[in-house]
Amino acid sequence: MKRILRHILPAALCLSVFGGCMKWDYDTQEELSATGTGLFITNEGMFQYGNASLSYYDPETKQVENEVFRRANGFKLGDVAQSMTIRDGVGWVVVNNSHVIFAIDINTFKELGRITNLSSSRYMHFISDEKAYVTQIWDNRIFIVNPKRYEITGYIECPNMGMQSGSTEQMVQYGKYVFVNCWSYQNRILRIDTETDRVDAELVVGIQPTSLVMDKNHKLWTITDGGYEGSPYGYEAPALYRIDAATFRIEQKFPFKLGDSPSEVQINGTGDKIFWINDDIWSMNVDDERVPVRPFLKYRGTKYYGLTVNPRNGDVYVADAIDYQQPGVIYRYTADGEPVDEFYAGIAPGAFCWK
Repeated sequence: MKRILRHILPAALCLSVFGGCMKWDYDTQEELSATGTGLFITNEGMFQYGNASLSYYDPETKQVENEVFRRANGFKLGDVAQSMTIRDGVGWVVVNNSHVIFAIDINTFKELGRITNLSSSRYMHFISDEKAYVTQIWDNRIFIVNPKRYEITGYIECPNMGMQSGSTEQMVQYGKYVFVNCWSYQNRILRIDTETDRVDAELVVGIQPTSLVMDKNHKLWTITDGGYEGSPYGYEAPALYRIDAATFRIEQKFPFKLGDSPSEVQINGTGDKIFWINDDIWSMNVDDERVPVRPFLKYRGTKYYGLTVNPRNGDVYVADAIDYQQPGVIYRYTADGEPVDEFYAGIAPGAFCWK
């Protein structure tokens, strides 16, 4: 039976894994336990307010637990929780403006270690047990880290990217190559050779590709937002792109209207259907030759900010940031678009991670 267990404990003032006392404001800790499968939600919080948080949702019981990191560890997560990934029972929570990645036990939410001295990290991708890449915003480098030792071991220089104007974002891997989209004031997908840790190719797409996934046919999908009116980098109609990972060439471009703001391309567990936000929630099969004329879910007059698909059953989860100042709402639907549940998370829920 999946459940959350709680017991209040005094907060530990020192953690031996770091070899000394930590400079954090500690509070009481709770013993939490989440067995089985579930969904982590990273809540960004308000920029520079230090109120980012981590939520955990059990799809079977429809129970949500908010602030699980703070409650389990006795201190706040930090400023702007950007993303999370899981490897071998360890969750890696990337906290952008606090320049840190926390490693946590995915069942107890307890901290196991941390990687510090990052620039402004966005996403983490594992190459092996002892090597991972961490993308950055406002930096021309991708950091190379050793997760076992919680340390930075090197950098990948990204060409044609100013320190204050570029970013590297989401990563997917095909063979020895890792592909990464460059979003902020950029228009490229980079290809990294993981044997040399160098960018060996780049592909120009539209202005500001916001996200990146790979389907069952080894096709990359990215969606561009087109920038904004008055942007020094340019302003154009956004588009959805299908790219062959083997040849690293654009296969098809699906244009949108000027003024549209598509984002958050996601894929289901079988890799045959993609989803994205463009006011409404849209979906299409990866073999389709045109975008649909009707949305998967209608716009509710609010701010859809995050999106994920349960890889096990195809349920779709949509994060509503509301006004970025109060707890957001998560809406859950079946693969056919029928409502299942809705619940409150933290402030500005933006990303998801499946356990």
